[in-house]
Formats: sequence, C-alpha cells, structure tokens
Amino acid sequence: MRIGSSVMGFALLLLAGNAGAVEEVRLVESINLYRGEVRSCAGQSFEALPPLAADERLVLPAQGRAELHRALGAKAYPFTNAQAISLSGPRDSQAAMTALQESYCQILLDPQFVDIGVSREGRDWRIVLARPLLSGKLGAWQAEGQKLLEGINAARSQARQCGAQAFDAAPPLAWNATLGAAAEGHSRAMANGNFFSHLGDDGRTPGDRAELAGYEGGVIGENIAAALDTPRLVVEGWLASPGHCANLMNPHFSELGAAYAVDPQSDAGIYWTALFGAP
Repeated sequence: MRIGSSVMGFALLLLAGNAGAVEEVRLVESINLYRGEVRSCAGQSFEALPPLAADERLVLPAQGRAELHRALGAKAYPFTNAQAISLSGPRDSQAAMTALQESYCQILLDPQFVDIGVSREGRDWRIVLARPLLSGKLGAWQAEGQKLLEGINAARSQARQCGAQAFDAAPPLAWNATLGAAAEGHSRAMANGNFFSHLGDDGRTPGDRAELAGYEGGVIGENIAAALDTPRLVVEGWLASPGHCANLMNPHFSELGAAYAVDPQSDAGIYWTALFGAP
C-alpha cells in the first residue's frame, strides 16, 4: 500500500489584534479555514494550504489607498510579494468572507502567501497577504534535508496529538539517500515549474517518484511545504497541521529523504519535500 498525503507545511497561526478587532480576527480565522481544505477556484483545483500568520505590520488603514510597497516599507516588512484586497460594504466578517470567496478566491488560495493583516473602518476592509523575504542562508539540500530529519525525529520522540488522533512516541527515522534524491527532484520540479502539489507536472504521484528512483519500500508518504525558509519552520508548520503531523508521527515509517529547492522566479521562492518510507 502506498500513502500520499496531500498536506503542506506552514507558518503557525498568530491571531493579532486587540479586543476591539473581533471581526478582523474572525475574518483571519475564516480565511484560514477556507485555505485548509482542497478547493476549486476559477476552474482550477488548489491543494489544502497552511494557515496564514497574522502580522501586525500588514494591518494597513482600511480607508485611503497608500501605495502598498511604500506602506509596507514604512512598517519595516521586507517582502518578495504582497497583495492588498479592498472591500467596501460588508457589515461583518461573514459578509466579507463571502465577498472574498466570490471575487478573490485565487488570491486567498495562492500558496506563496504566508502572512496576513486585516483592518476595518466601518464597512471598509483591507486585507493584505504577503510573503516575506527568505531570512536565512541555506546549505546544500542534503545538509538541510538532514536537519529536517533531525527536527522530525525530535518530534517523533514525544507522544502528541495530531488533530483528533493521538500518537505514541515513535522510533527515529533513518536517512535514505534514494528517497532524498526523489524528494530533491520533486522540490526542484515545483520550484522550476512554479506549482505546489503532490501530483507532479508529469502526472507522477509520490509513490511513483519513489519507485522510479529505485526505492523498494512498499509504504510511501509525503509532506510538502512552500515559502518557509528554515527546516525548523517547516517542522513546526507540519506539526500544526493534523494531516502532516500524522504522517510525521506514523510509526509504520522507518526511513526518510528530504530536500528543498529554490527558484527566485517562482511564486513561493522555496519548496520542500519529505518522503517517508518503509522497506
């Protein structure tokens, strides 16, 4: 049996705002619930995405249309891409979410964005989604894959809850170079092809890629992530997502190969793949 879980790494949800910003917080929650499931939008299918992290630097005045790049520069938010959505009329977060789904679903479901800021003045709303600059220097994909393995094994060493499912501590995974090569190939394909999916642009599944690389194990699982620039952030994101967490804690897996790839011309900038296996 082969297992290919469609789950993605992400930044942890941080709800910003004060006591008077209840509707703004509710809108962030609604957007993240919307992103958390597989969706169809404008004739395209979108993978389930991680929640966006609320960042106060992205909370810009709802009224007035200051130039976005200049406004974020003044807030000291360095970014590679940002998008602002302005709404006028919704009385509450539910009405605002309906308007966003109807007219801006492609922006909400864009995997490159990892941060969000929401502001409201009366019935005027401003929603800003952005991806920050990559903050760290990464080594070769093998070295960073090993760091990812270390973080995953540290997580597996403790019992934890993944959504509604409880897991006992699991044995550590061993590095597998064949799975690593397959993971690097998929990360590179996503980065160069500017897509985010467990299904490759050649139609191959995680199990197909592992088999083609020469892996002889019969059980395969995959986690992918985008727009996160350190192994630590990737593992934290996966642990916060029930599906990723379950893959990570699965006691049936005994081996791992992991890699990242970067393409500055892609939407998310950096893409990660972790292939879990068992001989």
